[in-house]
Amino acid sequence: MVAGRAAGDDIAIMMVEGGGTEKAWSYYQAGAPKVTEEVIADGLEACKTWIREAIELQNELVGKVGRREPLTWESQLDYGDDVAAKVAEIGRDRLAEANRIVDKTERNAANDAIKDDIVAQLCGDDGEFAFRLREVKAAIRSLTKQVIRDRVVSEGIRIDGRRPADLRPVSAEVGVIDTAHGTGLFQRGETQVLNVLTLGMPRMDQLLDTLGVENKKRYMHHYNMPPYSNGETGRIGGTKRREIGHGLLAERALLPVVPSLEEWPYALRLVSEVLSSNGSTSMASVCASSLSLMDGGVPIKAPVAGIAMGLIYEDDKYVTLTDILGSEDAFGDMDFKVAGTADFVTALQLDTKIEGLPADVLGAALQQARDARVQILEVMNATIAEPRSEVGATAPKMISFEIPIDKIGEVIGPKGKVINAIQAETGADISVDDDGAVGTVSIGSPDKEKVAEAERQIKLILNPPTADVGAVYTGRVVNITKFGAFVNILPGRDGLVHISKMGGGRRIERVEDVLDLGDEIEVRVDDVDPNGKVSLTPVTPLGGGEGAPTGGSAGGRPERSASPSAGGPTGDTGGNGGSGADVVSFEDAFDAEARQQFGDLGPATVPGGDAGGGDRGGPRRGGGRRGGGDRGGRGDRGGDRGGRGRR
Repeated sequence: MVAGRAAGDDIAIMMVEGGGTEKAWSYYQAGAPKVTEEVIADGLEACKTWIREAIELQNELVGKVGRREPLTWESQLDYGDDVAAKVAEIGRDRLAEANRIVDKTERNAANDAIKDDIVAQLCGDDGEFAFRLREVKAAIRSLTKQVIRDRVVSEGIRIDGRRPADLRPVSAEVGVIDTAHGTGLFQRGETQVLNVLTLGMPRMDQLLDTLGVENKKRYMHHYNMPPYSNGETGRIGGTKRREIGHGLLAERALLPVVPSLEEWPYALRLVSEVLSSNGSTSMASVCASSLSLMDGGVPIKAPVAGIAMGLIYEDDKYVTLTDILGSEDAFGDMDFKVAGTADFVTALQLDTKIEGLPADVLGAALQQARDARVQILEVMNATIAEPRSEVGATAPKMISFEIPIDKIGEVIGPKGKVINAIQAETGADISVDDDGAVGTVSIGSPDKEKVAEAERQIKLILNPPTADVGAVYTGRVVNITKFGAFVNILPGRDGLVHISKMGGGRRIERVEDVLDLGDEIEVRVDDVDPNGKVSLTPVTPLGGGEGAPTGGSAGGRPERSASPSAGGPTGDTGGNGGSGADVVSFEDAFDAEARQQFGDLGPATVPGGDAGGGDRGGPRRGGGRRGGGDRGGRGDRGGDRGGRGRR
């Protein structure tokens, strides 16, 4: 985006903003021309044609509809000529000397002392401008700006003694914080920024509620500049407009080199903490972010560095400044930030304080910025030349793979039971997403073995092994219905234990009487039909059926004893008393329907025996309690039964 104004026969550029996209690298790989400094300079020149046409159209519109009479106003001067002359007389030489001090803190202290002295002389009780304090302060600031600019234009020497194209000393470090997923510390002169990288699962991306088409982003950069960065104290509150803008500029600068979700299945959050500030902390954040990403093992396409350029325009002379200080930003005429790799520009932002700049001046500034950027990249490459081969020890190890969209339900399971069970068993973090056409599974954990085990279990669900007829498996009950229990015997493979097969020939009234969800049970595969449905039988009958041991559980829970009823026997149940009775387990209609669907549900009556403790007396629905044999009541458990009685 370029904005400009008519300046005679030429168009002066006033504002430029641009940045690459996340697909920029793929375009370059496909053969698209890279956005170099020369390309940008040609683009700025080409923009003049369209800006001129837009201005002509505006003038045509004004010519047709006219313009309003301008408002009458009276200009207000910041200070009078008499104040300016007096301040210059007593303060010019002192301010010029103070602004030759290289150290920012000492220079600011010297300027403050001179300012206080001038104010005391001119605005004291007997001062010449006792009631014009505001004008005196404004005149001091204006004089400070003038002496700084005059030295640069006339002598070619800046505040800290550098030449216009000189870069301040640069240093870079990585691995500053051991427990972080990645860190980068970048320092340029008195500007120092620490960047911390955090890697997370893809579902940890940021949701966006904006007018744009994007509703989420997985790469985030946040920027913090507390008051102590400038050697000041102050309240640290919410994020300010400046912090948002600087953070987004640095984020945009690295976006073209960040790997796509398909290449790198992580959400990335970078936080730049400004530890010390004296010019261009946003571009220092770009450098620190690049270091942090490479330290964290993120396979970025190329390292990125940034630099801030300044400009002073005096007496029709343009002087471009490399790596501007805070004072040069405040007292200069341009702030031009450029970021990029060694081969192309990834982001730039320009704003001016004058009416505009010729395109050739901006073109020269771009080349000067590239020279500085290459120097910075050399220092960064000497610290870490390429991304680490793997993520850090504390970072999650993550894999991602696609699955058919119709398999998503099987991986997640009813109410998330399957995926939750895998997460609980392996300790890995699993997320499943889809784009409407294909599903994506992401698995992450600091332990590689946990990731591998979770991947194995999920792939077994996608392509489950086949159960062998006659084989015995130890499974877990995953679902209970009125007609039986589903048991998971292999990853992704469940089988049905029908209620008629649970008691080993003895009638089971309710599945819940002998099994609970999560119970482990040893089963034998009876049959596998052409559709893959598996029919199972317990190896040991449940609930004390035929062949079951008399003490304790027989592969499942023992049956509960029935509660005493009004018409049934009470008292001692130690013998084989009681008479046989018809036992009805379900509603007649349900019995008929179940028998029609699943076949014979078993004998309608259960004869007495040693395993059950004798004949059962009294009808169930008539209020009589089953008794007799070795069966005991809830209080008196007799015979050989070790479990609780059946209700």
